[in-house]
Amino acid sequence: MTRFDADTSADRRRLFADAVTAHRERGSAFLTVEVEPPSEGIQFGDSGGGEDEAEEPADGEAPPPWIQFAEKTFNLDCTDEELARLHDLLDEYPEFRIDEQETPEDAEGTNVRISARSDANRLAGFLDRAFAEVYDQPDDYRAWVVQV
Repeated sequence: MTRFDADTSADRRRLFADAVTAHRERGSAFLTVEVEPPSEGIQFGDSGGGEDEAEEPADGEAPPPWIQFAEKTFNLDCTDEELARLHDLLDEYPEFRIDEQETPEDAEGTNVRISARSDANRLAGFLDRAFAEVYDQPDDYRAWVVQV
């Protein structure tokens, strides 16, 4: 892979499909996709001081959404509202199913594991729609493949 971010639906889906393919070809443990947090001119991974550390969310702000994929399984964290939207989205992906949901007592959300046996393009479409619909991202959200 030579590119790691995209900010249009078509470009994100191509990026996600390429990342899934690279993940499978490399036999890596997992791939991780994150949404770039909204900021005032600060690039993802740039704290403004030239360091390569991701910007920490301000107090009270949720961290940017992320989704991991490994061995035909998506892993993501959801609030109750996001979880309801995830269930709605999964109605359109009958080949995907929730295998596990865990809500730790000390957490404000639910970790969800979804079996997703499909081709790279179908997985990419799900990733893009999950960020847009489950996590309520704008049409021009920027996503980064941060680990393959």
